[in-house]
Amino acid sequence: MERMQIPRVESDSLDEFARIMKAGRSAASRGTGRLNLDPQGVKNGLGQLVLTVVKLLHELLERQAIRRMEAGSLTDSETERLGVTLMRQAQEIDRLRKEFGLEERDLNLDLGPLGKLL
Repeated sequence: MERMQIPRVESDSLDEFARIMKAGRSAASRGTGRLNLDPQGVKNGLGQLVLTVVKLLHELLERQAIRRMEAGSLTDSETERLGVTLMRQAQEIDRLRKEFGLEERDLNLDLGPLGKLL
């Protein structure tokens, strides 16, 4: 039985990786499902992951800010600056979410028995 030669990928370019993988697809996919390499899908998946983490951090910052305001440890000026900063962060997260074509629910990962992330 002849061993199948697996192509090595040593490129930082996702398009180059996809081209090499497509060239080896016919040998690798005999009798199995096809390998689906979609550079745009990878970009959106990565964007979704990064935005989910950013949104989680944003919500943690909001909760901490509320605790500090309720404890009275912030001056009026600090409270104002913090509110404006959090508002701008939320707007930027929303802008990026729309740019990646994601819905709000796409940033809320289901962690199985642990429940929803956000």
